[in-house]
Amino acid sequence: MSLAIELSAVVVTVRDNEALVLCLNLPKTSPEAYALPSGPFLPESHRTFDLALRAFVREQTGFAIGYVEQLYSFGDDGRQGIAASAPASDPEVDRVVSVGYLALTPQAGNQARFDAAWVPFHRFFPWEDWRNTEVNPNLEALRPALSKWCESAETASERALRLRRVATLFPEDFDNWNEERVLDRYELLYNAGLTAEAHRADRAQGTVSAGEPMASDHRRILATGLSRLRGKLKYRPVIFELMPERFTLLELQKSIEALCGLRLHKQNFRRGLERTGFVKPLGIMREDTGGRPAELYTYDQEQFRFAPSLGLSLPRA
Repeated sequence: MSLAIELSAVVVTVRDNEALVLCLNLPKTSPEAYALPSGPFLPESHRTFDLALRAFVREQTGFAIGYVEQLYSFGDDGRQGIAASAPASDPEVDRVVSVGYLALTPQAGNQARFDAAWVPFHRFFPWEDWRNTEVNPNLEALRPALSKWCESAETASERALRLRRVATLFPEDFDNWNEERVLDRYELLYNAGLTAEAHRADRAQGTVSAGEPMASDHRRILATGLSRLRGKLKYRPVIFELMPERFTLLELQKSIEALCGLRLHKQNFRRGLERTGFVKPLGIMREDTGGRPAELYTYDQEQFRFAPSLGLSLPRA
């Protein structure tokens, strides 16, 4: 069996209080509208995975990425490469293994290519956004189909297992919602046949509209990236990789809310932020807030230059 390696990038930013991911616009003839920036790793041309990934993103989107970390390897049978030079197009390649990466950037508006776009996360995972209400209509629309899937189990033990998975990942009580389990929820919907990707072999079969599909297994890679990022917010100050040099505390809070899909308690969030020492005031007021002037802050990176720093607490509203 011959293998080929493909690199895929989940490039994230926050703009106008919305978490966005950088996507390639696929041709109108494609059944899916979007894919992640991807390309084959060629040992004779690329010295490292990291350098190859940066080159692919720049070539395909016109965008130069900054912070990068490796996510996971994806090698399910039947997955397909996306780029024009994708290794899956080679008939001698039996399987394509994709290495996923997470990249963070504070700059969302300077990619030059017309065939790339910043797309909101909630287009792909609408059940993950709880900022407006404690009742998510996108999730409520899925519940009848999830119940039907549970009841269709062939044995009582399998039915009990499915019910337990649904109750754990899609709890009725919002207080039990775990925002980090994005990938687990997507995998459950896939297994239940509630995503378009689960029916590629039979596109005529109808599915519940569970978010915007992506090419290949890119929505699974994207879910992995969002899960990693939501968890990492709590133990590393990665949020500042997404912030401009100067920001208000409300802008910082809204950016975190956009990423984790939750509303945060303003006073408790600010008290927790003050204990970390992450930010320092600049003594400059911003007037264009639409309300009272707000003081500008910056990330005090020097304070943590030689010492490990924790993440932020995310107290729910």
